[in-house]
Amino acid sequence: MKKRPIGIFDSGVGGLTVLREIEKILPCEDIIYFGDTARVPYGNKSTSTIKKFSTENTLFLLQKRVKMVVVACNTSSALALDYLQDIFNLPIIGVIEAGVRKAVEFSSKGKIGVIGTRSTIESGSYEGSILKLNRKLKVYNRTCPVFVPLVEEGILKGKLVDEAIKMYLDYFKRKKIDTIILGCTHYPLLKRQISGYLKNVFVVDSAKEVAGHARNILQNNDLLNPLKKEGRKRFYVSDESRNFINLARLFLKRKISKPRMINV
Repeated sequence: MKKRPIGIFDSGVGGLTVLREIEKILPCEDIIYFGDTARVPYGNKSTSTIKKFSTENTLFLLQKRVKMVVVACNTSSALALDYLQDIFNLPIIGVIEAGVRKAVEFSSKGKIGVIGTRSTIESGSYEGSILKLNRKLKVYNRTCPVFVPLVEEGILKGKLVDEAIKMYLDYFKRKKIDTIILGCTHYPLLKRQISGYLKNVFVVDSAKEVAGHARNILQNNDLLNPLKKEGRKRFYVSDESRNFINLARLFLKRKISKPRMINV
């Protein structure tokens, strides 16, 4: 079991920010990444469809004999994580819980902002998880629909980015938040610009936090790979891979091997 890979799935490329953080702190682990590019986006699908897709993605990773599944999709984490944890007998974690815990821990004034896609914000998962830990906190939500296409076009700085950040995040300045959660796996690529605009606000990178959570679970279950060599990374997609390869270079700051295309 220790030498088996970690499985990660996302609706597309955003989950590569999670892979990047996991390989930083667990460099000896093999990782299998599946991007469901044929069915992206998940945000406009029903809850039952999200559960179906997430189950199929997990079953694919289990065929690859993974020892853990990381749900690197905010929509799946919000709508299907509990379901997956109920029906599968291995560690399965999402991107919401770890980021929420960090935000609650570091909030100094009790005012937390959350940014994400429309489906993630409308699910109420971040707000519900925060208030479950501390009912006294104030939570302010904001959808940022332009951020994802900016990132996927490789536009990470400049006038367009500055204007989008001001348009969406001025709301949080007025609310005088002290902490903000990046509730989409694309958003860490804009972290520097967001931090520059929201000065003195603690920025929670959910991708980074879920990587730490994954390491803790593997340690607690004695599942860390004992081999002291760089882990192997394998990539799979459910549709044409050219754009995936280009975006992976942007997300990971390196080239990747050509993903294999599979049907789920």
